[in-house]
Amino acid sequence: MNRILPRFLLIGMLVSGCAVQGEPFHKVAAPPKYATIYVYRPYHYSCSLLRPPVTCGDETARIGPGGYHAFIVPVGKTTCSVEGAESNDETEIDAQARVYYIREQFNWGVLSGHPHLEPIDDDTAHTEIAKCCVEEFAAQ
Repeated sequence: MNRILPRFLLIGMLVSGCAVQGEPFHKVAAPPKYATIYVYRPYHYSCSLLRPPVTCGDETARIGPGGYHAFIVPVGKTTCSVEGAESNDETEIDAQARVYYIREQFNWGVLSGHPHLEPIDDDTAHTEIAKCCVEEFAAQ
């Protein structure tokens, strides 16, 4: 019996929809002359312990596997970046008053995962982000 319980817990964690704690994906409304940039991280077991800071504009958040964060930024050029232990990545968006999606993913390096930000088209993003949960907190 003592060996069965941990197995059920492990199966439950692997099957659950979100690795992070929070509510399932829902759109947020941005005020006029602002853009919404959703940075999301589809769940994948590898690199699940890594939560490097992601910055878009003046706001920073740490996004766990299966999580997302909505950044509300003024229209104009905005840089989104992620800092890893061995590398950094950034992408620049000429933001209009609409919604943008960026997928955070990891490539394996020598010692750890290398974070990468990739702008994603709306159709692909809608399918992937629907499986994500909102993060409960943002980093300072």
